[in-house]
Order: sequence, then structure tokens, then C-alpha cells
Amino acid sequence: MAIRIKARSGEPVEQMMRRFKKLCEKEGLNKDVKRKQFFEKPSERRRRRARKSDKRRDPIS
Repeated sequence: MAIRIKARSGEPVEQMMRRFKKLCEKEGLNKDVKRKQFFEKPSERRRRRARKSDKRRDPIS
């Protein structure tokens, strides 16, 4: 899943970089990189997902 940006005619580099960053954020690459930066044990992963699920189910507490 490579993100490719084609330069539009007369488009400044800064605007291209903004479009690239938005696409990366939309694809969730930033979150993925941060999550994979350190090893997470499978039990910790399950625990994190269970907490996330609980928050979705019961937003009051």
C-alpha cells in the first residue's frame, strides 16, 4: 500500500507535502508506525483491545 502523489501543474512543494501528510493520516500510517515502534506482547494487545471495546460499549463510565 504505497502512497503516491503526483505533482499538479504549478503546485508548490509545500502544498504537495500537505497533501501527502493528509493521505498518510487518512490511511492511518502514523498510528501504525507508533504502535509498531515497540514490541507489544499478545496478552497486552488483547487487554488493550478489550479496554477499547469496553469504552465503545459503555461511554458513560
